[in-house]
Amino acid sequence: MNGCDITKKLFDLGDVSDDELKSLIENDCFNEPLADAADIRRRENYGDEVYIRGLIEFTNYCRNNCYYCGIRRDNRCAERYRLTKEEILSCCDEGYRLGFRTFVMQGGEDPHYTDEIICDIVSEIRSRFPDCAITLSIGEKPRESYQAYFDAGANRYLLRHETADSVHYGKLHPDSMSLENRKRCLFDLKEIGYQVGSGFMVGSPYQRTENLVADLRFLQELQPDMIGIGPYITHAETPFAEFKSGELNTTLRLISILRLMFPYALIPSTTALGTIHPQGRELGLKAGANVVMPNLSPVSVRKLYALYENKICTGEEAAQCRGCLERRVLSAGYRIVTDIGNVKK
Repeated sequence: MNGCDITKKLFDLGDVSDDELKSLIENDCFNEPLADAADIRRRENYGDEVYIRGLIEFTNYCRNNCYYCGIRRDNRCAERYRLTKEEILSCCDEGYRLGFRTFVMQGGEDPHYTDEIICDIVSEIRSRFPDCAITLSIGEKPRESYQAYFDAGANRYLLRHETADSVHYGKLHPDSMSLENRKRCLFDLKEIGYQVGSGFMVGSPYQRTENLVADLRFLQELQPDMIGIGPYITHAETPFAEFKSGELNTTLRLISILRLMFPYALIPSTTALGTIHPQGRELGLKAGANVVMPNLSPVSVRKLYALYENKICTGEEAAQCRGCLERRVLSAGYRIVTDIGNVKK
């Protein structure tokens, strides 16, 4: 079966064999056919709409020591910060005025922010902005913590599984972490009632195409509402400093594959894509993505939340530059909408 036939099969059926997925992932000749098919599918479900999420990176402290991450616990060169409740609420105030109707609180696994503190912040955001979605991305927690955040008013949660292969997971994380627990968290979140987002890195150290196929199969099992992927980008202050970053085209093909396998999914065109290529986010949208997440964090801390190096932090990445972002999205053939942007299943 040639490339066009495999793409058509994936378009028609929403699935293909592992070997066919492997062929699609590995070959640049599928870039255009996959992107064209994915664009048709996304327009069937979401038209030309692109949802914006206001990202608030509120702490870069983390108890974990993931080998790929720039805010890992043992990075002594990281300049650490924490935002206060008032600072977080100020970000929301500004974001609301700019038209954002989803706030994403993202941070490392910082023990300073107890369940009581998180619930207090979430409850206040919910009280002030009842028409907005509140998304948390704060890592692995006990089920009772997730339930408490949900009861306080959070309704979405982002937690990438990173890799669905346990051996590969062990090469990326210390022994204190496990894929089993990561999966437990994701299924707990779904059972509680969150709109759940997961995803993986593309081109991470030791990754093989078979790992990426396993990621797609795990997502079929999980059936998340949101799927976030991006290229692995190296950071000098990690054990993986010598590894090369992930590839743009492989990431774009996988975005297209995800759109065809999960037509309803909310798929962001990530900051990481914009970091490795000047038009990375526009290309991500053309490949099937339908969400962008500009930064609402205070300017003073944006460069400090450095999961990887050379992250774009200014200009159109700043939420204040809505006009710049809107023009970039328009140039790709889509339009930003002011909408809570729920999944359309």
